[in-house]
Amino acid sequence: MIPKTMLVAVYYCNHDVRLEERPVPAIGKGEILVKVKASGICGTDVMEWYRIKKAPRILGHEISGDIVQSDSPKYKIGQRVFVSHHVPCYQCKHCKNGNHTACETLHTGNFDPGGYSEFIRVPKINVERGVYVLPKKMSYEEGTMIEPLACAVRGQRVTGIKKGQLVLILGSGISGLLNIRIAKSRGAKVITTDMDEARLKIAKDCGADEVYKPTALPPLKADRAILCTGAMPAVKQAFQSLDRKGTLLLFAIPETDIQIPTVDVWRNEMTVTSSYGAAPEDLEEAIKLIGSGKIPVRDLITHKLPLEKVQEGFRLVAEAKQSLKVVLLP
Repeated sequence: MIPKTMLVAVYYCNHDVRLEERPVPAIGKGEILVKVKASGICGTDVMEWYRIKKAPRILGHEISGDIVQSDSPKYKIGQRVFVSHHVPCYQCKHCKNGNHTACETLHTGNFDPGGYSEFIRVPKINVERGVYVLPKKMSYEEGTMIEPLACAVRGQRVTGIKKGQLVLILGSGISGLLNIRIAKSRGAKVITTDMDEARLKIAKDCGADEVYKPTALPPLKADRAILCTGAMPAVKQAFQSLDRKGTLLLFAIPETDIQIPTVDVWRNEMTVTSSYGAAPEDLEEAIKLIGSGKIPVRDLITHKLPLEKVQEGFRLVAEAKQSLKVVLLP
């Protein structure tokens, strides 16, 4: 029996996430209704300077759950699924050139109302291009890691990380740790930085060959640098550590515009690039990596909280001291 109303968490700012009651959304032709079983809090959700511009809103995009209503011939009630909030159109020039994450449809689409709720309505386009049945052995909590892992897969696809390269990863939060594991699976040597000793230990456990506090990082000639922190000094350090023909990936971004050492970039033929979100091929690869156990993620989930404790979850993620991945269980 599906209730008429549901509990949602409405974001006003990092310190004001309110529990409210809303109607359960009604599905239309070709759509499905999913009961959210697990919803991860993304680091971008606590980037207040970025999120507050569109507040109040119901955030949450790392979700897994059960289909409880279906008007789609592709999916049936009872299936356990991961749902992508962003899907490409496959028709624009970006999609046709394989750059699906630059697609306007991908950037503007979403499910209704957001992952920090008890139910979501999945629009027809997302049903057709962004619903994935979870493997039998994959938990709902692991399902919330599909999207963040896929984003890291995309970033490393963009930068062409491969065997034998030296990769510097700045920041050992959840995105840094996922990038470590992917880079190591591709055969790269990985050096990681972070201000926190505990996170450096976790980075080492995740496969990093060497770990350093930023002030202790020795001179490097890295082939690739991946920025997984919004700390401005890390940007400068990344440029200083790049070898000629090296590439800096802006996986995370600072609040203010960065300064590029123009002469160094020009003379040493460096590249600065970015990566936003994930395309269907990245999500499919992430599901295979988690499902096969090649990239473990369960050990990175440090907190599981009921939706009623969403404010505590935001505090844990924003402080970035005691948590890696925080998952809400509506």
